[in-house]
Amino acid sequence: MAKEISNRVDGQVRAGTIVQAHTIEHLCVHAPPAEPDSPVQLPPPPVHFADRTVEQDLVLAAVAGGHGGPAVDGPADGPLVVCVSGMGGIGKTELGFRLARELRRLGRCPDGVFHVDLNDLRRDGAVEVADALGGLCRSLGRGDALPAGFAERRREYWAATQDKRLALVIDNAQSGAEIRPLLPSSGAAVVIVTSHARLADLDGTRSVDLPLGPLSGEDATGLLRAAVQDPRLVDDPQAAAELAGCCAGLPAAILVAGRLLRKRRNRDLRRLIDELTAGLREEGVPVVEAVWNAAYARLGPAAARLYRALPHHPGPVVTVPVAAALLGSGLDRAEDAVDELEEAGLLLRRPGGLGMHDLLRGHALRRADAGAGAGADAGAGAGADAGADAGAGVDAPGDVRRRLVRWLRRQAARADLLAAGSRLTVSGPAPEEPGLADVPDLEFTDKHAAMHWLEREHLSLFGCVRIAHEDGLDDDAVALCEPLWTHFLDHQHYADVIDAFRHGLASAQRADSTAGIVRMHCQLARPLWEQGRYPEARQEVEAAIRRGRLLGERDDERKLYASAIEFRGKLASVQGNWAVAVPDFEAAREVHRAIGNEYGAMLQTYLIGRGAVAMGELDRAVELLSDAHETALRLGRDRMSSRTGFELGVALRRTGRREEAARLYEAALAGARARRSAADELRVLETLVAFCEEGGDAARAEGYRTEVAEIAGRQAG
Repeated sequence: MAKEISNRVDGQVRAGTIVQAHTIEHLCVHAPPAEPDSPVQLPPPPVHFADRTVEQDLVLAAVAGGHGGPAVDGPADGPLVVCVSGMGGIGKTELGFRLARELRRLGRCPDGVFHVDLNDLRRDGAVEVADALGGLCRSLGRGDALPAGFAERRREYWAATQDKRLALVIDNAQSGAEIRPLLPSSGAAVVIVTSHARLADLDGTRSVDLPLGPLSGEDATGLLRAAVQDPRLVDDPQAAAELAGCCAGLPAAILVAGRLLRKRRNRDLRRLIDELTAGLREEGVPVVEAVWNAAYARLGPAAARLYRALPHHPGPVVTVPVAAALLGSGLDRAEDAVDELEEAGLLLRRPGGLGMHDLLRGHALRRADAGAGAGADAGAGAGADAGADAGAGVDAPGDVRRRLVRWLRRQAARADLLAAGSRLTVSGPAPEEPGLADVPDLEFTDKHAAMHWLEREHLSLFGCVRIAHEDGLDDDAVALCEPLWTHFLDHQHYADVIDAFRHGLASAQRADSTAGIVRMHCQLARPLWEQGRYPEARQEVEAAIRRGRLLGERDDERKLYASAIEFRGKLASVQGNWAVAVPDFEAAREVHRAIGNEYGAMLQTYLIGRGAVAMGELDRAVELLSDAHETALRLGRDRMSSRTGFELGVALRRTGRREEAARLYEAALAGARARRSAADELRVLETLVAFCEEGGDAARAEGYRTEVAEIAGRQAG
């Protein structure tokens, strides 16, 4: 009997065909046709790209659902929408493409990578969404007999993207309304959107925001080195960094710098820096200029006016109140204009607020020049050439600068009065400025808020002293230097303050203001001697004394001359010559007492007390400093209360009254911190280190030493 031959199939068959036979002579297997490659609508990668690894890692973590990514808003279903925002030239589009390539490499979008540029479909500012849907449907293989209407195409698109694992890059979006109809129906899809500003109207979608800032200095220099292999960049790394810095962190501008390097291979880098800086500021980067021109052309009248005015603002960030001063408008209108500029990608998010870098300032100045050339009615709204500025009105640069200077002068004087109280000043109130009639004053809640505002705006204030001098606003230049003196006592920005006080002095001399000249010589002397520049400081003090002899006998004039005598004494004291300094302080005190200036007399008593400590007259020092401290507390002078208390603590410590000294040191430290005076805080902390070590408290001494190191590190950084 023949052996039984059999075959058997166990289990379930889920797909395909099973063939069973007793004897098979021939077998032909017909495989199904191969699936076509999934479409990839991405341009070739650039030769050079700043990786932006941090941003890429955040997005990839969000796609993977990991905890390392940014927060994902919206429901769990629906495609993930990644919103890459930033100004023109920042590299948004290329980052979007880079992300899509990486997702494809990781197998996250096997059904294809698609791209649509909404600017290609924009007509009179509006996107032809039906055309965008039609193009996407055709890319997805649904091109046969495609319906004409928007609703039908959207349904076709939803059907084509159902359950698809695809990536879609949508470039140049201006609103969430343009994005929503293009979102795939699949929750496995990833949509990468680039726009100038954050798209605030994407509620209800599963989205993450990825704001893109300029490249850091190191990344910018790295991109420049990668773009052009040039030994000059290796031989002179500082010049390489400066060359990259001219480009304001914009990849598009850095690549322009690279082309210039390749073109000028035998030219000195320093000369190239000057050439590149001038070219970028005068002409811009063509590809970026076109983007900024298009964004400017869409601005409303107020936003266009503000954009043209912003280059005259010397500060790094623009607040709504400052914008109101530049416009000469109320806060609501200014706030709307600032929001519009941010949405247009014409303001950059920076630490502390919104601002401009130098390349954007250059573009704004070119738009202002084009508007001025077009006549008094120039503005934005109908294109990017000079004629496009019709309708918004053009401010003369001098009017914009004067409004800003006088508004900041008024706010700084108010902050100074609140923070420092009534004190010696040589300038009266700011003159009425018609253009500021609708601009409100700031509201300072207390003296510390006023001091903090002076610190936040100090770069604007320093810059406005220079503007006032350049524009012949001499009284404004001197007046701005007075609150900057109060600020300087707690914040030693030496280069800026010396520059400001020199401009203030030059304005006082041009106006032949004796009081202003005396005051500016004195204010300039102190930052000079604090840097050890004693001969220069002596020249300023002697000039103040000479000019002060021309003052009259009014109380304010006598007070000013006494101040000049005090400054001569201070210069002697910082050089350790207390025997010369104390008689000047005593002479100044007699003048203050004679005119009934209690604060001035208290200040001189404090200085005489310091001299007594230095000369070893400790009992007299305790008496003098106790008197000064009690007076400062009674007058409510926070800075002098802290400083007199600290010096009294020094005297008490040397007489063995350590517990009293400790309380005064702690109060002085609290006062310095409330004023955010790093200089005073550092002085007190260093004293506390030695004080605790003397008392055998090593742990507290080490804690204070750590704080000293932290402050010193911040100042060095």
